[in-house]
Amino acid sequence: MITDHETEALAPLRVGMTTQPIPPPSILVIFGATGDLTHRKLLPALFDLFCDGKLPEGFTVLGYARRQKSDDEFRADLRDSVRLFARHNPGDNERWNKFAAGLYYHQAEFTDPSSCHPLADRLRQLDAARGTQGNRLFYLATAPEFYASLVTQLGDARLNSQDHGWARIIIEKPFGVDLMSAHKLNRHILSVFDESQIYRIDHYLGKETVQNIFAFRFANTILEPIWNRNYVDHVQVTAAESVGVEERGGYYDSAGALRDMMQSHLLQLVSLTAMEPPVSFDATSVHDEKIKVLRAICEMKGMDIDQMAVRGQYGAGQNLAAYRDEPRVARSSTTETFAALKLRIDNWRWAGVPFYLRTGKRMPRRATEIRIMFKPVPHPLFAQEVARGIEPNVLAIRIQPDEGIHLKVAAKEPGQTNQLRDVRMDFYYKTAFGGAPGEAYETLLIDTMRGDSTLFNRKDEVEAAWSLITPILEYWQNTAPTDFPNYAAGTWGPSAANDLLARDRRQWHNP
Repeated sequence: MITDHETEALAPLRVGMTTQPIPPPSILVIFGATGDLTHRKLLPALFDLFCDGKLPEGFTVLGYARRQKSDDEFRADLRDSVRLFARHNPGDNERWNKFAAGLYYHQAEFTDPSSCHPLADRLRQLDAARGTQGNRLFYLATAPEFYASLVTQLGDARLNSQDHGWARIIIEKPFGVDLMSAHKLNRHILSVFDESQIYRIDHYLGKETVQNIFAFRFANTILEPIWNRNYVDHVQVTAAESVGVEERGGYYDSAGALRDMMQSHLLQLVSLTAMEPPVSFDATSVHDEKIKVLRAICEMKGMDIDQMAVRGQYGAGQNLAAYRDEPRVARSSTTETFAALKLRIDNWRWAGVPFYLRTGKRMPRRATEIRIMFKPVPHPLFAQEVARGIEPNVLAIRIQPDEGIHLKVAAKEPGQTNQLRDVRMDFYYKTAFGGAPGEAYETLLIDTMRGDSTLFNRKDEVEAAWSLITPILEYWQNTAPTDFPNYAAGTWGPSAANDLLARDRRQWHNP
């Protein structure tokens, strides 16, 4: 048995950690319960929450899908998924059986206009049997084309009502494919559910390091005075994936990197990095500051896009197939698997500080990080050392993997010398808190049960992000690339992405 002293030595920051209150009992209805998202992310996350003692007594999952399946078959399938993808092992029969007692299955067609009326009856039965007090959480884990019809059906069956408990709905990305479709979807959902009931999920916001941006910036007085144009030279945000499109070729070929990653994940990271301090950490205050950042980003039009946006598509390399040779991808596809943008934020804090964003598939390694690149010292006492490659200070916030925060500073080498060396001051979640942070979906699912929408997207945030990305999408659709593929699989993207920074006498720093 590990003693308190041993825990403190192995994970010093774990001692004294607080626990959050357990949310009230509820039923989670997962539309698309036989799909990949449910089996790889949602149920493993719920099982881990159960094992960590964070779920309420009586918590219930009702899987909703089109395939014929019994409750027992559904439970057996989920146990296999939990074994593969959860942090905890379901091998303990007593623990698994207690969790599985709250798993049920409901078969219905997504497009049947009357299918939610039998669902309402089933939920009333489960309320009585499981003591869930009429609290319902609806998770749309289906293909996006079913979102509107399912929302309509929930409204027709009055499952949006909060007369006898709360009702909330989680909507997965992609939330629309451009500004017009996002606006249309928002308008439709808001005709059935109130904004306070809607949770537009972006799993990046559930990652522990992303959440820690709040604390790191606003709980440390040494940072805020230098978090502005006076001290920051530029900011780099990288979301690199080493994998290709895997089994998602059909979806990805109609989406691309700009829609799949830039509009959602990367713009969210920018808004968190650049936002002003909120008056409090309630959801409304945080969203109000994030939307100010998105609205302050200068829109790109016409020639601006040629100068400030880069697209790429990977070809064969390092024994890896080209994108056009992936399953379910068109052989003449012009879909981008890489995108890089230079953004300008037109406000007092960030005027003149460029934000460089890039994301791509088939890059050398999987890594997502934010790099704050500070300005050089104003008087180069160590000019010779700077010429040798000593760089200005860098603050790197690593989102994944190896979550942590790293500060690069210059230090003098030992001995009778004035030579400098770059050194890193590192903080890793795994070593400080005794294990890697839990999955993002664990945080987000619990937050929805608690009614906390801070880490979700508000209507105006979604539409503001699409208003920035849609002009680029339309421009690229009307000007087909002539050089695809333009980077080899296993490299850091096309040369044009390097030129994007080189024109400003800067360069990418690879994580």
